[in-house]
Amino acid sequence: MQQVSWVERFAAYCIAHRKLVTTVILALTVMFGYFAAHVEIKTIFHDLLPKGHPFIEINDKYNERFGGPNIVSIMVEAEQGDIFQPKVLERIKQITDDLYLVPAINQFQVISLASRKIRSINSSTAGIETKPMMWPELPKDQAEIDLLREQVLASPLVYGRYVSPDLRSALVTADFIDRLIDYEKLYDGVTQIAEKYNGDGVRVRVVGEPLLTGWVVHYLPETFKLFVITIAIMAVLLFVTVRTWRGILLPMLAGVVSAVWALGIASLFKVNFDPLIIVVAFLVTARAISHAVQMLAAFDDELERGYALPSVSTLGGVEPGVLDQRLDRGYLPKQAAARALVALFRPGMLGVVVDAVAVAIVAAMPMPLLQKTAFVGAVWLGTIAVSAMVLVPTLLSWVTRPHAVAFPIDTNRWVLRPLLNLCGTLVLGRRSVVVVLIGLVVLLVSGFYATKVTVGDALPGTPLLWPDHPYNVDAKAINDTFQGSDQMFVVLEGEGPNALKDPEVLTNVDNFQRYLETQPQIGGTVSVVDLIGPVNANLHEGNRRFEELGPVADINGELLFMYMQGTDPGDMDRFVDADFKDGAVTMFFRDHKGDTIRTAVSRIEEYLEKNPLPGESTYRLAGGLVGVLAAVNEEVFARQVESIALALLTLFVLSAIAYRSTVAGLFYMPLVIMSNTITFAFMAWKGIGMNINTLPVAALGIGLGVDYAFYIVDGVKERFEETGDVMASIQGSLRTAGRGVLITGGTMIAAVLVWYASSLKFQAEMGLLMALWLTVSAITSLLLIPAMIYVFRPAFVFGDGTHHAAAQPATA
Repeated sequence: MQQVSWVERFAAYCIAHRKLVTTVILALTVMFGYFAAHVEIKTIFHDLLPKGHPFIEINDKYNERFGGPNIVSIMVEAEQGDIFQPKVLERIKQITDDLYLVPAINQFQVISLASRKIRSINSSTAGIETKPMMWPELPKDQAEIDLLREQVLASPLVYGRYVSPDLRSALVTADFIDRLIDYEKLYDGVTQIAEKYNGDGVRVRVVGEPLLTGWVVHYLPETFKLFVITIAIMAVLLFVTVRTWRGILLPMLAGVVSAVWALGIASLFKVNFDPLIIVVAFLVTARAISHAVQMLAAFDDELERGYALPSVSTLGGVEPGVLDQRLDRGYLPKQAAARALVALFRPGMLGVVVDAVAVAIVAAMPMPLLQKTAFVGAVWLGTIAVSAMVLVPTLLSWVTRPHAVAFPIDTNRWVLRPLLNLCGTLVLGRRSVVVVLIGLVVLLVSGFYATKVTVGDALPGTPLLWPDHPYNVDAKAINDTFQGSDQMFVVLEGEGPNALKDPEVLTNVDNFQRYLETQPQIGGTVSVVDLIGPVNANLHEGNRRFEELGPVADINGELLFMYMQGTDPGDMDRFVDADFKDGAVTMFFRDHKGDTIRTAVSRIEEYLEKNPLPGESTYRLAGGLVGVLAAVNEEVFARQVESIALALLTLFVLSAIAYRSTVAGLFYMPLVIMSNTITFAFMAWKGIGMNINTLPVAALGIGLGVDYAFYIVDGVKERFEETGDVMASIQGSLRTAGRGVLITGGTMIAAVLVWYASSLKFQAEMGLLMALWLTVSAITSLLLIPAMIYVFRPAFVFGDGTHHAAAQPATA
């Protein structure tokens, strides 16, 4: 008597108790649905930052004083003439005043020509006087406007930094408190200010990281619309190719059940859903649909082949050989469903586990966003084991007209079968060696170009939006006009109070700034040193030759005291603390490309190592947006190879366990590596950087490159056990599992291309990446894997005695 495996017993139980199984799954779906409805869709800034990185620690400690990564820059540009006209100056003041009302604003970090922090330095018989240039009142007449122009031209802290060299533009900067930010409110508040004062001869441009996040939130309705359109296209294509209503409804149901369970569990664990990982959500949903389609293909195949389970007597009391004659070919759908579940259990579960573990590995990254993404993604993928591998075959057992079709055109006959026959022709005989060699060449070439992928942003502006988007247009205009809108600060931690009055320390800082300003990546710098020179020059009747540091600490202290006369609390915060112990050198960058940041940080670290501060004083890197991005890029670079290696190791171990063969673990490696090298080469070609947003998609690519192959290999293995014919087994697997690959691959490739219409460039590029990954995976699964099976005859597929079997002619 043939031994019944536990998988067969499990399948028999699910079908025999299908009402109970279905009821339990749907009841859990309703429960999780309640919690899923309450999942938070929002971005939390600190989720983007790597925990424990020294740059992040410095940023968190000093950002509210020296300027954090959430700075918004607003450029006010005169379309005719310069800014020194009443209309333009009034706009600058109105914008500055309105910014104080935006939620989460750091009121000590609003800086513009109309703020009290922008001051002029004047000398008289009474001494040195510093007072705001254009606060609290605007110039009253042309004489006062002319005086304002002279003051701007005389101040190196203003001219070139807050007023452009051509005098046609002025800059307003505002920092926001990280922990208080609501990106939607911030976006609405700042954009309303820009729109309110734009026009009538004045152009207002706005950039800044929090505003960028607000743009992503702004496009959420469009994102959901694209998601719905994509699902609709998938449904139509499934209907055309599968030609049955179950071919649409069951895969979609599997996707919905998985999504509801995952979001419900995320809500239960208080995990927010970041808008930027919606692409990952779609990709995981697509995996659920893919597994369900494979189950449908296996079900149809079982109906055609007419096999029955050894444990068929448990299926509702039906004895072997006693079949329902009312059904076409006399085969029970309950038996076909159970048999399909058994046939696909190993490849399906292996694919699900490999996918889930590959995504879970991303949790090794110290960024909370990636850890949350890994958690939600792994759970989501894990639910496929229930939605596609259990629920779908259970529902298939209720099919009453298994051979009925709803779409009249036989796409299988006219499209799918010819393509699969072509694949069968290419991978058998001598052609199989050619296919393997071509695969090897593609692997080597793509591997070479994959090394050129950039860690961090690869292009100027933001990769989240298109180059012609108003945000990127404004960013280019501001960076071309001023020293740069992206800031990084290096902290000077003195050994005690008044350390930053010491001439040795200040000379070191001055030399450091001069060095920085020779770097092409850095547009300009500012520090407490820039306050002392102008005061000293004013004491010498404005002679710029005396714009220098004092020879002793007491003189520097007196010069700083003179500057501070008339200043308000908080005015000095961006330069130095109240004890003159800690200060900052702030750098302005014109872009935050990965190469720009890496080069700048490397040169800064090299310089500081060779030119340390005297005594116990030290420099500490780094805060601000560029400092934060430098930390993120370092973590991505350090963990990228590690994550891919761990994912490949997981694939090896799980495959070896599933097939009880180390050869099986190695067999799938070329396919997965090729999928990734081709994709990374494409990223390098298109200028798509490897960053915190693209990394989860890259991790999912490990699973995308192997799911289809599991089904093809198991199909060959199963048929060889029945026929003993290698060629017939390969062709038979291509006709069934290969059909599922063609349907799901073609359907998803066509559907995800819809994302290219997104206003978010990131979503469009991720759509292209997914389409490329799916294309490579489908082609390699249909050509390279069968060719490798034919050429190498792996024992985990054929066992012993394959040589005489391979010589047998192929059967139809």
